[in-house]
Amino acid sequence: MASSRVQPKTAGTYVRRVIVIAYLFFLVVWPVSLVVKHTFDGGFGNITTALSDPVVTDALRLTVYVAIWAVVINTVFGIGVSLLLVRYEFPGRSVLSALIDLPLAVSPVVVGLALLLAYGGTNGLFGPFLNSIGFQVAFATPGIILATAFVSLPLVIRELVPTLQEIGTDQEQAARSLGAGPWATFRRITLPSIKWALVYGVVLSLARSLGEFGAVKVISGNIAQQTQTATLVVEQKYQDFEQETAYATSFLLTLIAIAALVVITILRPKDKSDGN
Repeated sequence: MASSRVQPKTAGTYVRRVIVIAYLFFLVVWPVSLVVKHTFDGGFGNITTALSDPVVTDALRLTVYVAIWAVVINTVFGIGVSLLLVRYEFPGRSVLSALIDLPLAVSPVVVGLALLLAYGGTNGLFGPFLNSIGFQVAFATPGIILATAFVSLPLVIRELVPTLQEIGTDQEQAARSLGAGPWATFRRITLPSIKWALVYGVVLSLARSLGEFGAVKVISGNIAQQTQTATLVVEQKYQDFEQETAYATSFLLTLIAIAALVVITILRPKDKSDGN
C-alpha cells in the first residue's frame, strides 16, 4: 500500500491562507457582521419592530410561500431532467445541458423582464389569454414563483447529475432484470443513491429562492402587502429611512441562509469527499 506524504508547509502556503482569509473577511464576514451589529444596536428592539410591522410579516410570509413552491418545482423538474441528461442519449442533449445553466449567466433583471414580456397582462404574449380565463401571472404570486424557480433552476440539477454519473446503472439494470418496474426501481434503487445530493440541491435552492431580488422586483410590481417579498421590503425600508427595520429584515434573511448552510454541514456524510 502506497503511503501518502504530507507536503511540508512553506511560507507561500501561509501567505496564500492569509490572502484567502482576508478576501473572505472583507468580502463576506465583515459586511455581514455590520448588518448584525446594526440590527442589535438597541438590543432586540429592531427585530421586534420589524416583526410587528405588517408589511414585513406579509413579505416574509410570501417569501416563504414562494420559496417552498419554487423548491418543489425545481425538485420534481430537477430529478426528471437529471435522469434525462445522464441516462439517455438524444440529439440536443448538450444544448439542453447548456440551457440549464442559463439562469446563472443571465442577469435576474433580464429574467424578470422576459417573464413580463411573456406573461404581462396587456402586452405579454400569453398574458391576455391567461387573464381571460382568470389566471394572472405578472404582478401576482404565480409570476413571483416562476421567476424564483427560474433563477434557482440549476442548483438541484447540478448536484444530481454528477451523483447519477458516479453511481452508474448496474443496480438499476439488475432491479429491472428481476422484474421491478420503472417507479419501483427509482424508489428503491435510484432515490436512495441520490438522496444526499438531492438534499444539498434542495437546501441550496431554498436559500437562493429566499434571497432573490432582481427578477422578482420586475415581475411582481413590488406592491406592498400583496407582491412584495422580503428582499424588496429591505430596499423599500432602507430608501424610506427606516434603516433599523431594513437591517432586521436583512438579518432574518441572513439567518435563514446560515441555517441552510448548517443543515448541509450536518447532513453531509462524513465519508463524502469535498469534491462531490
